[in-house]
Amino acid sequence: MLKFVAKLQTRFANREEGATAVEYGLMVALIAIVIIAAVVLLGNNLSSLFNKAATSI
Repeated sequence: MLKFVAKLQTRFANREEGATAVEYGLMVALIAIVIIAAVVLLGNNLSSLFNKAATSI
């Protein structure tokens, strides 16, 4: 039984695909949060800018 566990441990201990996928997932989530924040912050300013331009025309 110990040999079987040792084989499983050596087989799966060196795999880094899961960690890489988690890192990419975290990066995508962070980029999405930055984009959403930028749209929310700039959206109000752009809306007021277009309203001022529309009323001046």
